[in-house]
Amino acid sequence: MKTYVIGDIHGAYRALVQCFERVRFDYKTDHLIALGDVCDGWPEVHLCIEELLKIKHLDYILGNHDQWAIAWAEKGFKQDIWLSQGGLNTLVSYKHKHMPKTHLDFLKKAHPVLELEKRLFVHAGIDPNKNIHAQTMETLLWDRNLIHRAYLLNITNPEFRFRNYDEIFIGHTTTQFFNSDLPLKLCNIWALDTGAGWSGKLTIMDVETKEYWQSDPTPSLYPDQKGRLANSSD
Repeated sequence: MKTYVIGDIHGAYRALVQCFERVRFDYKTDHLIALGDVCDGWPEVHLCIEELLKIKHLDYILGNHDQWAIAWAEKGFKQDIWLSQGGLNTLVSYKHKHMPKTHLDFLKKAHPVLELEKRLFVHAGIDPNKNIHAQTMETLLWDRNLIHRAYLLNITNPEFRFRNYDEIFIGHTTTQFFNSDLPLKLCNIWALDTGAGWSGKLTIMDVETKEYWQSDPTPSLYPDQKGRLANSSD
């Protein structure tokens, strides 16, 4: 069994399939950790979740966009901020009707954070001054302080470690903010959101070896579609 981690999928089913094909992912024996935000972005969220449900050994981390999608599925939440940041394409994916119970259950059972030995997997970030069990959902799903602090520390002290983890894998903040569409190692942080919800690529990485594979840029996979709007901030 190999263990892989994948960044924010954002409805990009074609990119997801490309990653699985390029890594030769085995749905029965390999282990996948997905860092959240399968929802909102490109208009194939339904197909993405169906594909993830095929994986026998899957750990799914809750993302902030997933939380928005849950609010829509359960309460009809359709606020403008969600629609303008990719939520409209989630509605398109479900034909503006409803999310199947299997999909809603999939999202609701997601881990807020996952510890595996000396590695941590989380969607957005953590407050390094607090124990992992004292983290708030706001921090786990929305934080950007950790990656920005790691980016600055990496310049002067790349061996610095947050919370004594060997590695912390995060999504949420696209590496395109740092002028890259590649995964970035910043101190002991691995940033895996390489912009699949925007104009970048989807990345899947071997947790042990750090070898990674990427999809084509998502706009090239959806030439007649629009992903998240240009004014989207996360």
